[in-house]
Amino acid sequence: MNKVKNASISYRKVLAISVVFILILGISVIAGNTKFNNVKIKFSNNHEITVLTSKTKVSEILEENHIMLSSDEVVMPSTEEEITDTNTIIITKVGEEPTKIAEISEEEVNNDIKEIAKNYSNIVEEIITVEEEIPFETITKDVSNGSDTTNRVIQAGKNGIKEVTYKVKYKDNVEIERIELSSKVIKEPVNKIVQIQTKVTYRSAGRARSGSALEYQQYAATVCRSYGWSETDIDCLISLWNKESGWNPYAYNASSGAYGIPQALPGSKMASKGSDYLTNYQTQINWGLSYISSRYGNPQNAWNHSQNKGWY
Repeated sequence: MNKVKNASISYRKVLAISVVFILILGISVIAGNTKFNNVKIKFSNNHEITVLTSKTKVSEILEENHIMLSSDEVVMPSTEEEITDTNTIIITKVGEEPTKIAEISEEEVNNDIKEIAKNYSNIVEEIITVEEEIPFETITKDVSNGSDTTNRVIQAGKNGIKEVTYKVKYKDNVEIERIELSSKVIKEPVNKIVQIQTKVTYRSAGRARSGSALEYQQYAATVCRSYGWSETDIDCLISLWNKESGWNPYAYNASSGAYGIPQALPGSKMASKGSDYLTNYQTQINWGLSYISSRYGNPQNAWNHSQNKGWY
């Protein structure tokens, strides 16, 4: 009987020890699966402590360590945030919050560098040297000494040549910038010299009228400048109307009906600038320059068209 009783007691001891062992083992497993962090807490009075915790939310860590914020204190990260990789919680007075520096990963930095490099990889610069023309100038000379002469070119103009060095920048094979570095004249231009009449006599409707071609050209030059045109435009205009009418306000083309200094076709078009278009050189010039402006943009373009086509 005593043997049975002793055996029963031994069995209960073994069972109790086993249960205790299982509980200890379970606690160890739980503890082994829980991640603990050392978290540094910095107070507004510059005091610091380091706590060991399994919590990650700021409010839970503070509560776990019986830390309460006063009404004039703030915490970073905020109480609803998780602790950052620095494992640091900072408590400061309101208005003294530290500036939060944006966290940029190494991958983001590398991606930015790659993007910048990609943008520049398609840009190419080169130094080039090219030859360019130097436009000649037209010089008008009054050499008639008061006698009647015919307007004519006594020296043909020739463009000069210069050598220009540029730094050219390309992106995706498209030029996006050109900077002149230097230039050197290889061949000087030859000026065009046009001889004009000081005074010419025109006849119209059986009566003679005197006028100065130079006066007409000077008036035309003034109007050209009001359009914002250059001296080259003025030279081209002189050449153009020398060819068309010799600056004769009574010039009439019997085959076409063109009339006046600009050779308007028909001449009645010039009435839009004044009813005296048949005799007033200013009315004719005003109309002619308005026509050139609307159709060609400037006298240079009109002269180039006349040279290529024979008319303008």
